[in-house]
Amino acid sequence: MPAVNEATRHPSDVETNQHPDRRIDVVSLYPKDMNIYGDWGNVLTVMRRLSLYGYDPVLHEYNQGDPWPDHVDLILGGGGQDNGQKKITDDLFARADTLRALAADGVPMLMICGLYQLFGEYFETVDGTRLDGIGILGAYTVGREHRMIGNLVEHSEEFGDIIGYENHSGQTFLTGGTKPLGRVDADGTGNNGTDHTEGARFGNVIGTYMHGSVLPKNPRLADGLIRIAAERRYGAFAPRQDDQQTAELRRIDDCAQHARDVAASRPR
Repeated sequence: MPAVNEATRHPSDVETNQHPDRRIDVVSLYPKDMNIYGDWGNVLTVMRRLSLYGYDPVLHEYNQGDPWPDHVDLILGGGGQDNGQKKITDDLFARADTLRALAADGVPMLMICGLYQLFGEYFETVDGTRLDGIGILGAYTVGREHRMIGNLVEHSEEFGDIIGYENHSGQTFLTGGTKPLGRVDADGTGNNGTDHTEGARFGNVIGTYMHGSVLPKNPRLADGLIRIAAERRYGAFAPRQDDQQTAELRRIDDCAQHARDVAASRPR
């Protein structure tokens, strides 16, 4: 079963439309400008796992000025440099009401680094420029000269240990009812290097500094997003797998565990 883009089919994925009644619409948010440090791997992971669970994933790549999809089940956004964030700000605010409504309705979203910051209240860059966010997450970010960079393990109650690679100079602080995605052990890591939090969670919206990309190494997190998307659209998460799909998913999970072990063992 396919990972299908409305404009482009991906030949690496298997046959399409085997289960048209099990369509899941996935939006990749600003992939041209916000796709750094391998964050596209998050999209590939979700599309592949949906296919292996017997769903019919359709990918919508949304960039500035594109028409918004008629239906959205899951949204993935990546990181970018400061200039990438500045490029998309106007368009992001034009779509802010739509994104806020989808978030309020429970659509699962995963925002990495730069888009994590812009889904918050504001981001003040290291040169003092203030970029307002769209306020879905209770969080604000202040740029600093010091970068927090390296492999990182955070502890999440819902998803177990999440393993990724952080690389950011912005220090993020959570506000209101927004909770951290997880907690980190060491000073100088995570959201701001001081309060031992990493990432943010409000409703079904998740923000994190974890690159790597994060979902290939963290199947529990990927499946958590998939489960929410399927339950919202169809009332239940109900895999339909043949033996080949089950074996392939097991192989992918084994690879993920190996990658997790290697990343967790390496020094920063």
